[in-house]
Parts: sequence; structure tokens; C-alpha cells
Amino acid sequence: MKISILSAILLLFLSHDVVPVTVNTRKSNVEVHENQDAVLSCEFKTETDINPRIEWKKRDKGVSLIYYKNEFTGDFAGRAKISGATITLSDVTYKDAGVYQCEVTAAQDKVTLGEANVTLKVLVAPAIPTCEIPSSVLSGTAVELHCQDKHSVPRARYKWFKDNKPLGPSGTANMNYTLDVNIGTLRFSAVSRSNSGLYHCEAENGVGMPKSCKAQEMLIGDLNVPLIAAAAVGTILAVCLCILGLFYARRKRICRKDHRENRLRTSNILNPSCCDPRLHLPFPWKQQNIKPLMTDQAHLCQ
Repeated sequence: MKISILSAILLLFLSHDVVPVTVNTRKSNVEVHENQDAVLSCEFKTETDINPRIEWKKRDKGVSLIYYKNEFTGDFAGRAKISGATITLSDVTYKDAGVYQCEVTAAQDKVTLGEANVTLKVLVAPAIPTCEIPSSVLSGTAVELHCQDKHSVPRARYKWFKDNKPLGPSGTANMNYTLDVNIGTLRFSAVSRSNSGLYHCEAENGVGMPKSCKAQEMLIGDLNVPLIAAAAVGTILAVCLCILGLFYARRKRICRKDHRENRLRTSNILNPSCCDPRLHLPFPWKQQNIKPLMTDQAHLCQ
């Protein structure tokens, strides 16, 4: 009797201590080189459900489904495969990097959902960096040369070369430049003729071979004081000629106006009928005892 009671209590205890669905991964951080395969592991155990639903999601700026209803979606279709709940991505690129989430849903279990996260980091060798090198600079001016590779992972570090010889680090004695190896900027505080030469930059991050941009020549020229003075004198002369031209044009307009007024006065004197309206009356104005009308034109005739 005592044995049966203990058995019943034990069975009751075990019925409430059922293991729920559990999901885990063997490797939560995965690093692979670009164009290699990446294995994202996911393992699960369920209480009773032998056919749980498996989903994979990628968390980036948003959440996107990459494995749903037993199919891969989007860019992963045709280059990914699944075994159990573990997926393998082929020929990964830097765009595949991110956080992936494995979700297992066991509808028949008391705890129906379990999940595990895997972070994928894709190592990318440097590409040929983009270099900005001025072709000519005036002596004594400040100059910046830029070098950048946007997609290397981890971020590339940069070296600058002049005439195929590496430039020393910032702070080297008798150097008029500073070099930022993290952002690839070479700054000259005041260039001189000795800084003329062929410059190129090299990007390196420990993944693959270093890459360099094509060498470009930077020429340093002296400030041509006589040429600048001649240009200034030429500008002043041009301004003076413009002023004289405007003055001459204005004087010419005034003379033309005076000439027209003189011609009008002369024509009025030679033709007095235009000045005295009495000459246009139908009968002699003297007989009507009419006084002359003094108009502006009459004044012009006098």
C-alpha cells in the first residue's frame, strides 16, 4: 500500500516537471572569410511535438524571414540549405553579416516557443582604395591627400608612399606632414618643392593581400609674384576702360539730345506759322481785334 502511494506521488511530480521546448546553438559567434560557407547551428528538444515548426530570421534595421514554411526566401533561395534546424549559407558576402535568429515552435508542448541567436561576421579583404591626390599645389599652402576603402572588414589601416618609399609616421623629425593611419589622410601644413613626387596609398587589414591605388604625381610650384602683379594691373586697366566707355556713352546721348532741341528751335523760327495759331484762323485775325496767343511755341519763335 505504501509503495503504491509513493509511486502515485512520484508520477504526479514527474508529470509537472516536464522539460519544455529548448533551443540552443553550438556557436553563437561565427567568423568566415568572404565567399566562403557559413554554418549557423541550431539544436532543439521538444516535450512531445515531434514535428515542430522551424523558422530563421535575420535582424538588421528590421526583421526579415529567410527560412519559412520549409523554404528559403529572397537572396538565400538556391544558396542555402538546412539540416535539422542548422543552416549553411554558401558564398557569403559582407551583406550577409548580421544577427540571425533560430525559432522553434512546438504547438503540442506546454511551452511552445524557443529561440537562439547567432551573430555572423564576414571578413572582407581590402579592395583597391580610392585616392584623392592634387596634381599641382602652390608652395606654402596646406594640402590634404585622402585614401579610403569602404567595405573592408575589419577596417583597413593605411600607408602612404612617395616615389615608392613609405612615409614615416607622424612626428618624424624634419617632416612637414601628419599621417592618420585609421582614416587614410595625409596632411601637409605647408608644402615645399621637396614634397613634389609620385604618391600612392596602401590599404591593409590582415585579411587577404594589401591593395594599393595607382600612383599620381603632385607638383609643387612657387608663387609667381610678377605674374600676379601683371594680372592686377591688367584688371585695374580694364575697370578704368569700362568707366571711360560708360562716361563717353553718356556724353554722346546728351549731345544727341541737345542737337535735336536745337534743330526743333531752328525749324520753328523758319516756319513761324507753327508758332502763331492766329495764322490758321479762317478770317484775318487783325479785323477781329484778337490778341496774339503766347504759347510755349510762340516763345520759341521770339
